[in-house]
Amino acid sequence: MKIAVLSGKGGTGKTLVSVNLAAVADKGGYFDCDVEEPNGHLFLKPSLIGEEEVTSLKPVVDMDRCDGCKVCVTACVYKALAYIPGELMIFDEICHACGLCTYLCPQQALKETKRVIGTIRRGERGSLSVHTGKMRIGESTGVPIIKKLLKKLDDDLSIIDSPPGSGCLVLETIEHADYCLLVAEPTMFGAQNLALVHELTRVMNKPAGVLLNKVEDGLNPSELYAKEHDLKILASLPYDSYAALESSNAELLVERSEKYRTFFLELLKEVVDEATLAAQR
Repeated sequence: MKIAVLSGKGGTGKTLVSVNLAAVADKGGYFDCDVEEPNGHLFLKPSLIGEEEVTSLKPVVDMDRCDGCKVCVTACVYKALAYIPGELMIFDEICHACGLCTYLCPQQALKETKRVIGTIRRGERGSLSVHTGKMRIGESTGVPIIKKLLKKLDDDLSIIDSPPGSGCLVLETIEHADYCLLVAEPTMFGAQNLALVHELTRVMNKPAGVLLNKVEDGLNPSELYAKEHDLKILASLPYDSYAALESSNAELLVERSEKYRTFFLELLKEVVDEATLAAQR
């Protein structure tokens, strides 16, 4: 079973929830897909088993063949190519490696070569396998890293720590999930971002529930959104300065507090039960 933990913005507590759910699981895997800045390993502290590079195909030009027709320049929606007299310029920093320029070039002046864009690390924490993807600074997309990272998913319980937001990287993680746990803050901004990521799960036809994090007395726009849109609230986690301090020190709450261990065990059971019911519908 594959559980993706999502949030429409950074700082909601998505990784806090992901690592503590993974820590209370008897066995399975934790997959850190926040490839721009992965930090789940800081909490889980796995022993490193191996590391591998991830490559992407990037275009290079043979100027002896290029006649300056600009077909590639016109076709590139990312504006990653430009032509000045006598030179075709390729901007690797914004190239998304889609291959269109190479495919369209009438003179076959462009070809693709492999370039390292990131790494995947695998470690172990008891019976839990820990997989971490990290994108090199300056790369335009981490999608190939996530694709390769999630090929390591198996039939055991897998916790997928998604990137924040609602972009291409998030779509890639949702695609592999059986169930999505949405983490939301009790603010208007939090509710707006909850709506964005909830819409993604609906478009991709993935069952989802919400965890309300940092809950305090008073109005909770994220709670109102969930109730108005029939999004099941699986649990609420009150704001706790103790939890904030422990997390800032990269400590697992389930190891520091019996209260939090019980909370995350119950949350994990609730999520698995909901995912099982959704699969049976």
